[in-house]
Amino acid sequence: MITGLNHIASGKIRDLYAVGDDLLLVASDKISAFDYVLETEIPDKGRILTQLSMWWFRQLADLVPNHVLTADVEEFPAELASHKDELRGRAMLCRKLNMVEVECVARGYLTGSGLAEYEQNGTANGVKLPPGLVDGSRLDRPIFTPAMKGELGAHDENVSFDVMAERIADPELAAHLKDLTLAVYSRAREIAEERGIILADTKFEFGRLRGGTLVLADEALTPDSSRFWPADEWKPGRAQPSFDKQYVRDWLVSPASGWDRESDTPPPALPEQVVQATRARYVEAYERLTGEEFV
Repeated sequence: MITGLNHIASGKIRDLYAVGDDLLLVASDKISAFDYVLETEIPDKGRILTQLSMWWFRQLADLVPNHVLTADVEEFPAELASHKDELRGRAMLCRKLNMVEVECVARGYLTGSGLAEYEQNGTANGVKLPPGLVDGSRLDRPIFTPAMKGELGAHDENVSFDVMAERIADPELAAHLKDLTLAVYSRAREIAEERGIILADTKFEFGRLRGGTLVLADEALTPDSSRFWPADEWKPGRAQPSFDKQYVRDWLVSPASGWDRESDTPPPALPEQVVQATRARYVEAYERLTGEEFV
């Protein structure tokens, strides 16, 4: 946290501060896996996430509005002037929203928790899928697989669309969330494919402005919220090489970590080679998607 600012909340990766009538969202270099925030940080990760989110917000601006006022520290209010160096590249000044407590997940490929459910029931969040799919299979059309947000440290709960609509008690909003999630995912997938990257799945968060307009919030399409795979190495039937934090997850469940995921013991510290390899993947995702060098 940043001393001297009005801290109001913290998530796994980001801290939230009140700045007048607005909010300051600051991304740290922390990394989470299996609902734990790991003790080891990934250098520059917060800046990569923030700058990549800003790039995506610009690509999607004609499709969905977002909550960002500015990410330029030179345009921040005067009360933040003494914190410019801490905030540069990793902070967004945002409008306050009435958040929708749903993780809006779109899947275009089958993997992760969707694959686990499919192998048991032939479904993903209750959506019936065709037989014969394997890890990494491309779906005929993207599907909406929401999750209800859990408390910090608790699992988000994968639910069907009908259960989500019932929980938020607003069928019209539920339908809007589904349509908007799939539209944004489809646009982003096309953009990523043009750059040789498969966007396997992603999650979005939405909130409402005072007038009721639904806008894209938090972050967008980063390696923390998305699975990015190199298109030229895609091969269904196995775990795919990735540009996201799957590398960290894979190490944690490997014999090398010595960690038992089923225990109550937090994950161990990451070794330096895992830290640097993870940073390199985040940087490569940023550079391949944006076409810009990460500085």
